[in-house]
Amino acid sequence: MKIKTIGMLGLLGFLSITMPLTAQVVSKDSLNMLKEQKANLEVSKKLNERKMELAKLENELDGATREMEKTAEQAQRSADDNQKNAEKLGSDPQDKKLARRAGNSASGARKDAKRARKAADHLDDLKKDIESLKRRIADDEAKLADIQGGSSSN
Repeated sequence: MKIKTIGMLGLLGFLSITMPLTAQVVSKDSLNMLKEQKANLEVSKKLNERKMELAKLENELDGATREMEKTAEQAQRSADDNQKNAEKLGSDPQDKKLARRAGNSASGARKDAKRARKAADHLDDLKKDIESLKRRIADDEAKLADIQGGSSSN
């Protein structure tokens, strides 16, 4: 009877020692899996946000292109008007009315040229932002593939 009790106590002691060890291994695996899932979700969220931003920028691209073309045409018309008024003033340099027109058309041409440059710069910046965003999206997709590939091999 004593031997059976000692055997039972020994078995219970052994089980009480080994149970926490197996529980820790399982919880570590679960914890690692949860960390991988969290990283996966974070990258997916960032990827989704960047794709939405890309769509927004690509929608702006068409309007910016039209604006750049419109301002360039207006700048060219203003420059042509300025040239005509300057030629008229050149033929009669003492005419006050022609001088005022030439000055006004020069000022208008300068302002229109500035608007055209700003529109062109905005379009260039928009194109650069789109390309940069596309590169970041590709990087995020590669990270996501690595994370998903790493978790499926476990």
